[in-house]
Amino acid sequence: MDSAGQDINLNSPNKGLLSDSMTDVPVDTAVAAQTPAVEGLSEAEEEELRAELAKVEEEIVTLRQVLAAKERHCGELKRKLGLSVPALCYMKTSEKLGEWNEKVTQSDLYKKTQETLSQAGQKTSAALSTMGSAISRKLGDMRNSATFKSFEDRVGTIKSKVVGGIENGSDNLPSPTGSGDKPLPDHTPF
Repeated sequence: MDSAGQDINLNSPNKGLLSDSMTDVPVDTAVAAQTPAVEGLSEAEEEELRAELAKVEEEIVTLRQVLAAKERHCGELKRKLGLSVPALCYMKTSEKLGEWNEKVTQSDLYKKTQETLSQAGQKTSAALSTMGSAISRKLGDMRNSATFKSFEDRVGTIKSKVVGGIENGSDNLPSPTGSGDKPLPDHTPF
């Protein structure tokens, strides 16, 4: 039976014919005949194996032809249904990504990594909470210190002079416009 020119009937004439690229089956009977038999095989067993090998290789060629015909038929059906190549690629890619994501999330490595990161997050959160409490406590201690009380008293005194001077119309403060006898100082901090 000549498998290279074989017509596989799939409801279409010549559907089973392959292009030249699909007939590449590495079969070299001359080399196979020259290869020495494995020790322990009789000539009859060797001939039987070679015949079976030839039959399997012929079946491979036939199956490739059938596959090529089905792929062409599938392409025709997709074209008739309006399924474009980019849409099909997108569908296949998203399906593969979903499968990959499921495999990854079910893996032991992913689960261990997720658990480790979760524990690290909890420990970091606890450390930041402890640090915030410590800072709060230190600020409270600092506010109750004598130095801070002295600073707070001075700020309060200055504030009362400034607010009191404005409310009472005091002339002890320099004028913002520079009018009057007292000029504004040159060393403004801003």
